[in-house]
Amino acid sequence: MSRIGKQPVAIPAGVTVTKTDRKVTVKGPKGELSLDLRPEVDVSVDKGQAQVAVKGDASQREVRAFHGMTRALLNNMVLGVAKGYEKKLEIQGVGWNAAAQGNKLVLNIGYNRPVTIEMPKGVTVATPVPTSIIIFGADKHMVGHLAASIRKRRPPEPYKGKGIRYEGEAVKRKAGKSFGA
Repeated sequence: MSRIGKQPVAIPAGVTVTKTDRKVTVKGPKGELSLDLRPEVDVSVDKGQAQVAVKGDASQREVRAFHGMTRALLNNMVLGVAKGYEKKLEIQGVGWNAAAQGNKLVLNIGYNRPVTIEMPKGVTVATPVPTSIIIFGADKHMVGHLAASIRKRRPPEPYKGKGIRYEGEAVKRKAGKSFGA
């Protein structure tokens, strides 16, 4: 069996985990998330913790992988509805900025017109400073995917370092062409 899958998932106060036929639903102060279970695994909830168990042959590599993955996904859901997840992005470039307008993010990043990105349901965005973007949400996958898609619009380039990057991301700089006589 998977070492990660064997560990129970602690359910904090204010979070409820319910299991119906092949679906687990987690509700908390930050939202509600659900997970469809694979036929190889089963979840049991009791006394403030959830346990993921294997159904059938646990010696197969694929089954062990699903066991650990299901436990990790369930843990991420519980932490997401309790505390939430956030990703921070920085914009570097002269005149480049971002503005949150309702459920949209408008980026001025050197193109001839602004880039508008619609926020998916359950994810909010804030721009405390025009060169900083903060993405909040209960779903870890959704927050990370949205941050990656925003960064993909203008990834940091290696010569001047302009672009959108994660907060604290180090960009390896290259030397430009050198003029020699």
